[in-house]
Amino acid sequence: MAWSLRRERAVLPSAMVSAAPSMEDRRAICEKPSASPIMHQTWGKLLFMHWPIPMDLLRPKIPSRLEIDTHEGTAWIAVTPFTMWNIRAVGVPGIPGLDAFHECNVRTYVHLNGVPGVWFFSLDATKVIPVLAARFFFALNYLKARIDLCQAGRIINYALNRPPQEMNPGAELEVSWTIGDRLPSAEPGSREFFLTERYCLYAGTNQQLSRAKVWHVPWELRAATLNTFRSTMLPSHGLPQPETPPILHYAEERDVLIYAPEEV
Repeated sequence: MAWSLRRERAVLPSAMVSAAPSMEDRRAICEKPSASPIMHQTWGKLLFMHWPIPMDLLRPKIPSRLEIDTHEGTAWIAVTPFTMWNIRAVGVPGIPGLDAFHECNVRTYVHLNGVPGVWFFSLDATKVIPVLAARFFFALNYLKARIDLCQAGRIINYALNRPPQEMNPGAELEVSWTIGDRLPSAEPGSREFFLTERYCLYAGTNQQLSRAKVWHVPWELRAATLNTFRSTMLPSHGLPQPETPPILHYAEERDVLIYAPEEV
């Protein structure tokens, strides 16, 4: 059931694919919105793990109004473990006990009317109240999980366990990585830019689809190497775990502004 790099250029018939975002579209989405944000967060210790994936595996799992975004004809799937802190509504202090938690996302990339963004299959987090709030306000598939993160020098160990809940099966992730050297800035048009510089998310269904902007200073990416990796995150969404190792990028820390979702 797994796939290899030999299949990474799966393409849908041209009649089913609308025009991809232009380079100007991809630059424009990186600009700070003029609207007022509703939330502040700091994201850190973030590992981007990406694999190429045939589009026909993604297509049935994403609302048909959204086109799958590709880089040079290739679609991508990602598992991104990280932690966050300084979580608060703009203008008010954070709530002790709810202003920091670990998270892990399973995501791919989509676009609508020239606006590229992220589609989340799941967002696992360690706190119940933020999970419920994100489900209600952003219609995101947030799930409660037990997550541990510890760091010793340049090595980060991350472990996630999600028990089965409601309509979502359980999942596990055990990953250890070593932080490497700083990478050159991701330039528009590059694979690194496509995979990591994402400034909006889509959520909902064809009947009620929303888009929310996020903004931060561009990532300062670093290389990373895997020490250990075991995961059922993709199989928990009916996607086979790739046979090939992931493409890795690491980011240490960024302050992030979150904007209210809007129907599209």
